[in-house]
Amino acid sequence: MRRLLIAAIAVVATLTGNAHAAAMQYKIGDTIPAKLSFTDYHGKTHTIGEYRGHPLVLEWTNYGCPFTQKHYNSGNMPKLQKTYTAKGVTWVSVISSAPGSQGYLTTAEAPAAAKRMGFAGTTIALDPAGTLGRAFGAQTTPDMFIMDANGTLVYRGAIDSIPSFDPDDIAKADNYVADALNALLAGKPVTVAETVSYGCSVKY
Repeated sequence: MRRLLIAAIAVVATLTGNAHAAAMQYKIGDTIPAKLSFTDYHGKTHTIGEYRGHPLVLEWTNYGCPFTQKHYNSGNMPKLQKTYTAKGVTWVSVISSAPGSQGYLTTAEAPAAAKRMGFAGTTIALDPAGTLGRAFGAQTTPDMFIMDANGTLVYRGAIDSIPSFDPDDIAKADNYVADALNALLAGKPVTVAETVSYGCSVKY
């Protein structure tokens, strides 16, 4: 039964990946516009350009999604956030859920929700209109995007190689995000630059 479930998830992930490719605006190798902006969960406006000089991770998230919960409740996502922000990486979680949809949070709700989930990144972008999400073509939660210190997109796709919501699979999987960040921090090229993301659909 579990094998059938994983197979079904993989099919969904593949279909999602096709939509991902059709919808995306920024491609690997593109420099993301410095003026692209977002509002964080404290109501402060930021631009992508203010993070130049360090690698930047954008992680699409939805705390109501079981795939997101897999990576947060297990401690995997907070551990990644803590590990790499300590090395100078900027980590922004993005919530693109529309009002009334699963995962939607207001500035009044988001800080407590983030604390409950163990968020250990730099900040959280609230994107209820889906502007940032559509700019990147984000399709799932999680969906991961990494820019180098110059703002060039060097990775997009899944957090790891096993598309499931089973926490036991985390240790068995190849973590694409960690691999990409390790390469960047070592001054090496990212060898796996694009994969098919998996998870719940972004609730635009």
